[in-house]
Amino acid sequence: MGIDGKVAVVTGGTGALGSSMVRVLAREGYRVCFTYRTHEDKARALEAENRSPEWPEPRGFQMDVTNGAAVASLAEKIEREEGPVHVLVNNAGTSQVLPFALIEEKDWDALMDVNLKGLFLVTKAFIRGMIRRRRGSVVNIGSLAGMRMLEVPVHYAAAKSAVVGFTLSLAREVGRYGIRVNAAVPGLMEGGVGENVPENLREEYRHFCSLGRLGKPEELAELVAFLASERASYVNGQAIFLDGGI
Repeated sequence: MGIDGKVAVVTGGTGALGSSMVRVLAREGYRVCFTYRTHEDKARALEAENRSPEWPEPRGFQMDVTNGAAVASLAEKIEREEGPVHVLVNNAGTSQVLPFALIEEKDWDALMDVNLKGLFLVTKAFIRGMIRRRRGSVVNIGSLAGMRMLEVPVHYAAAKSAVVGFTLSLAREVGRYGIRVNAAVPGLMEGGVGENVPENLREEYRHFCSLGRLGKPEELAELVAFLASERASYVNGQAIFLDGGI
């Protein structure tokens, strides 16, 4: 597929969804660099798990996506040590299960910082090299929570809705440089923030989902790998739903 040795960066790489993306992109032949904030043990385990003569070993880097200086420094380090970054997957995110009346200003700010400010800082740091080289692919991870009328935390839904708006606008702006920007929009998944969803809401999702089940992390990872690759060379500015049919 012509991607052997190309560099892909995945933020939030140690969670259930992120680690699946790391595995699938490594299998596809990318040199994968992933970030994590606190779980160094999981990062080292993910590196060790994916050591193989068949594909390059992933590398984990500790980074807070809300720290602009740290993000810029890591982008320079990866480009210097691993080579030009061809693919960026903005997966880092967080949620908080609170009813609207109990959301405090600090809760709103903390969630927006990770889900939106982090998206902005990371993309800005890595897209500069893509613009210079006039090629690249950015995949942002949204959520059905921001696209449908669901019983989800309001601040999380607002942030994930903004991810799609960010995707559409950026795709229009950088398309002239040969850079594609798309969003993968998963429904309720096994693992990730889905672990915090009460069982009654999980059962309700299964009831209304035409496939009758939750999504699997590897299914999202396969979609991300497709959008990142040249197989999707004419896919730009899209929000692709992966929700089992809601």
